Amino acid sequence: MSEREPKNEDKEPDHFPYRRPVDAATLILVDRSSATPKVLVGKRHDKVVFQPGKIVFPGGRVDPSDSRVPLAGPVPAALEANLLKGSPKITASRARALAVAAIREACEETGLCLGRKSEGATPALSGPWKPFADAGLLPDPSGLFLIARAITPPGRVRRYDTRFFTADASAIAHRIDGVVHADAELVELVWVELGSKPLADLHRMTTKVLDELAQRLSTGPLRHDAEVPFFRAEGGAMRRDVLGV
Repeated sequence: MSEREPKNEDKEPDHFPYRRPVDAATLILVDRSSATPKVLVGKRHDKVVFQPGKIVFPGGRVDPSDSRVPLAGPVPAALEANLLKGSPKITASRARALAVAAIREACEETGLCLGRKSEGATPALSGPWKPFADAGLLPDPSGLFLIARAITPPGRVRRYDTRFFTADASAIAHRIDGVVHADAELVELVWVELGSKPLADLHRMTTKVLDELAQRLSTGPLRHDAEVPFFRAEGGAMRRDVLGV
């Protein structure tokens, strides 16, 4: 399945050389406490290099610490299986790092941390993981679901091979005050109803991912055995495949 990409939509000049996509992860937090699900979005600072002033979901590239930090529990086997689907093939360690990166980026950018009390003494974590240790928590991937994978089209200054995860708002175990402010990467956080007007400002590929999420939420509880779409550019069109098919 494919469709033509509109001209000039968030597109950089075509003279940029081919850049290999960098592994990245995005987390879409969902609040299902009302009839219409809401998702958490942030507004980026006007002076950041990438997507200034845009409405975005927390996310970013995989960090080396994502494969080493101790977790409250393993990545669910069904989630790992979904992450291992597709090409190029990745290792179980890389799959773990992708899931953990989504948790780290959300905590760093929004102050909302998905964790669980550790059994026994909490390890002495540093850097981006220190807030977890301070709260007596370890990162917890048990509530994550893979919604989609998408690769930034060629010709962009920055290219990402992004796995889009979702988790219910009830998985938020700790909140850090002061992360979002006028001089931060994200200057505002808002819970927005799926399908509402503010989400129209999102990048078109992200909108496709949200459509997939809305469809899955409409069928009931999220499941790991639902198909996971893979969006990529091919011949100037956006192609939708299904991972593992």
